[in-house]
Amino acid sequence: MSTRLDLSKLSLMDALDLAKLIELEAYNRYCMFATQLGSTGGYDAGAFFATMAENEAKHGQEIGARRKALFGDAPARLTLDDLFDVEAPDHGAPRRGMSTVQAFEIGLAAEKKAYDFYDMALPGITDPEVQALFTELRDEETEHVEMLREAMAKLPSSAGEELEYDLDETPYL
Repeated sequence: MSTRLDLSKLSLMDALDLAKLIELEAYNRYCMFATQLGSTGGYDAGAFFATMAENEAKHGQEIGARRKALFGDAPARLTLDDLFDVEAPDHGAPRRGMSTVQAFEIGLAAEKKAYDFYDMALPGITDPEVQALFTELRDEETEHVEMLREAMAKLPSSAGEELEYDLDETPYL
């Protein structure tokens, strides 16, 4: 997880843009996973990743609305090229046949990774508004971890079972 930015020099607008981009990066990765795995029709790993994509999109929209309310249509100075894998799960994380529980574990790791990013960035942040935003975003990641853990606890025992695929009929990831 990294950014190519000097976080100590972020303005509040830049910080909001960065947070929105972090959500966009995670959204894109979850969409890719959902597409790669597909779905069996039930709540499986592919369906979980599709749900995570929706959650990341919603969070990104909330951050975007906040940014627009504060800064209007001022152009963003940051792009996805300014960060890499801040919250997005690792590219190679999904695999054909993985269980729903294994998919949840990937989601948990991504949320923890985002928490760590905001937490590690805080000591270097000098702008009080940016520091408050990063603290809020870090704390939201804690809430996301708890929500995933609660949902995971409600999964049926069969959610831990890996699916079997005929490798001759299943495309590779």
